[in-house]
Order: sequence, then C-alpha cells, then structure tokens
Amino acid sequence: MAKIFTLVNQKGGVGKTTSAINVGAFLGLYGQRVLIVDIDPQANATSSLGIDKLTVKKGSYEVLVGLTPIGPSILHNPRLKISILPSSPALAGAEVELMNSDKRNFKLREMIEPVVDRYDYILIDCPPSLSILTINGLLAAQNGVLIPVQCEYLALEGLGQLTDTLQRIKRSLFPELDVRGVILTMYDGRTRLAMDVVQEVRKFFPDKVFQTIVPRSIRLAEAPSYGLPISVYAPTSSAAKAYSALTREILKQDGKNIPAIEEFTEED
Repeated sequence: MAKIFTLVNQKGGVGKTTSAINVGAFLGLYGQRVLIVDIDPQANATSSLGIDKLTVKKGSYEVLVGLTPIGPSILHNPRLKISILPSSPALAGAEVELMNSDKRNFKLREMIEPVVDRYDYILIDCPPSLSILTINGLLAAQNGVLIPVQCEYLALEGLGQLTDTLQRIKRSLFPELDVRGVILTMYDGRTRLAMDVVQEVRKFFPDKVFQTIVPRSIRLAEAPSYGLPISVYAPTSSAAKAYSALTREILKQDGKNIPAIEEFTEED
C-alpha cells in the first residue's frame, strides 16, 4: 500500500510544487511507483509535467465532485516514470461545491482509496492557502506532511499559523496527522540570513528537518517551462543533486533499498 505524503505551506513561492515534482521524479527514477495528485487550481504541478491545464477534461476536480472515477483520470509518463492526477482551473469551483457535501473534508481520502495499492508513494500537492482543498490534502496524509520552507525571513512568519492549523486538525479530525519532515529550499549560502533561517527552522521543528538543503538554482526555475523535472532537464545540476539526496534520505527513512547511482560532477 502506498505511503501518502501531503506537501503543504500556505505561503506561495516556497518550492512546494517544485519539491512534489522533483521528489516524485527521483522516486520514479529509483524504481518506486509514484502518483502525484494535483489539488491546486493553479495546476502548477500539472503544467510542470508538460500537461496543458486548459485541456484537462478528467482531473482532480471531476474526481472530487464525483463526475468520474480516479483510475481513468490518472495520466502516466513512461519517460519520467511517474503518474499524475492533473488539475485545472475548474478545481476552484470545488471549494463551493464541496461546502454542502457530506464528509466534505474527507473527499480526497475517499477519492484515492481505490488506487493506493497501485503505488509505492502518493504525493499530494496542495494550493498555497489553508482552504477546504488543503484540509482535504491534510486529512489524506496517511504517512505525514512535508513542509517546504524557503530560506528567507518572511518564510518563518507563516510557520506558526501552519502549525496551529495542523494541531487543530490533529485534535478535531485526524489524531494521526504528523509532520513527516521539513524541506529547506532556495538556500543561498552566500548570505548570513539563509544560514540564520536554517537554524531557526531547525529550532522550530526539532528532529523534523531533512539534512538535505535545496539550493537556489536557475536550472530549477527553468525546468517547469520545458515540462520536465530537474532529473531530466539538468541531471548534473546542483539542484538535481540536492533533490536526489533528499529522495534518498526519504527512502532510507522508510527502510527502502536505495539503488546505486552515478556520481554527478558538473555544477550550475
């Protein structure tokens, strides 16, 4: 049965979708069966894999509101070795449609249940807000939450609000909800501020921060415009090395066998 992780941060631009796509891609590269579930109406994860969000006719919106089952809505990319349940701008309407629905907060959990035995990992990419869609994502996080945090001062300000939300959901709806790990992103080692933020985040989430830190990278910013993860677009870049190491860290924690890979030599 799949390990299900939800990537969440109500602040935008922290590397949430980037982490979902690239961890997913490296998991696929390392022999895992991976499904990315895009529940963001902006559909950035969908676009980042080269899918035109305006052409999606069967995706997370249609599945969430009961118009179609999840199985036929999943798209698989054999080259990238990952699958995705795509999103589209129509998903914005689900917020309203789900408000009067029974068990509206558990729709995503119910939606993915039929396919959990088909994958080793399911990564859920949430919108950058604490909305009903995000709550659905959190309640589906059977194996924990992954929180990307940008290594800049303002990124720290929203962590208190996010942890309060997680605690409320844990108390009232999902006692097993836990933070699986914090991913430090967009790190610029030339600045003292970035180092200070790393220290503060590690104080805020003791024993929860992954050792791997993802650097700020031009290649990483370019990759979505080509519809490719960094593992394909720039496999020898520093960002690729970081997401490879992060993925291997996750696999090791999960007790998975990690295949040997070639050493990277080039830098950004």
